[in-house]
Amino acid sequence: MTHLDLEGSLRAARSAGRKLLVPYLTGGLGDWTRAVEAAAAAGADAVEIGIPFSDPAMDGPVIQESSQRALDAGATPVSILDEASRLDVGVPLVVMCYFNTIHHAGLERFAASLVRSGVSGAIVPDLPLEESGPWAAAADAAGVATVMLASPITPDERLPRICDRARGFVYSVGVLGVTGERAPLAATATVLAQRLKGVTDRPVLIGVGVSNAEQAVEASRVADGVVMGASVVRRFMEGGPALVGEFVADVRAALDSVTS
Repeated sequence: MTHLDLEGSLRAARSAGRKLLVPYLTGGLGDWTRAVEAAAAAGADAVEIGIPFSDPAMDGPVIQESSQRALDAGATPVSILDEASRLDVGVPLVVMCYFNTIHHAGLERFAASLVRSGVSGAIVPDLPLEESGPWAAAADAAGVATVMLASPITPDERLPRICDRARGFVYSVGVLGVTGERAPLAATATVLAQRLKGVTDRPVLIGVGVSNAEQAVEASRVADGVVMGASVVRRFMEGGPALVGEFVADVRAALDSVTS
């Protein structure tokens, strides 16, 4: 277990001319820790770990199915973080969870548990900027980066405030709706990323609707990189950690052809 600086790691990779790749995997699903190891070994710059929740607001069918399987198998936030604490993959780990999970545990206690587990950041998609203060303060104090999200309909005047509050990176939501594979990449994805790049120097990553290597390349010609969820989780459910590693390696190779 190593607690890494999420934003520092991503900035360093970006400065070296690298486009950033953050795959998502559902915690508690089968041998998910081996899939995290495979993704990191194949070239991920960080790995996002989903904490399953019974009433998700952002998750599409693939991730919903993976989460339900994990819950049915007895996965809990405590068990997932315990397993995460045994990982030592050399890249930052970021959890994605809904605020109810944090509230139930207690803000300071949850932040401390992330640090103990080697987790560097948290994405809380149902926590709006205006209500993020208490959690963000607890996370800052513990050294956990709170990744903030912006959507295609976020007004221009709000973007700088989101970026100022963000830590780690800014999550540029590519399309309105839930997660899932789509063809083609939505035009809104690169438009929003360009707007965000105009108001912040923090890494900007496009997620939601980035489904394959070609779309990752298209997104990364504007953004600093991508978050890929449903496409990774589907392959994990179909072929296990090996297929995750193959897919991440293919995307990594494609991204390495992109010049800033």
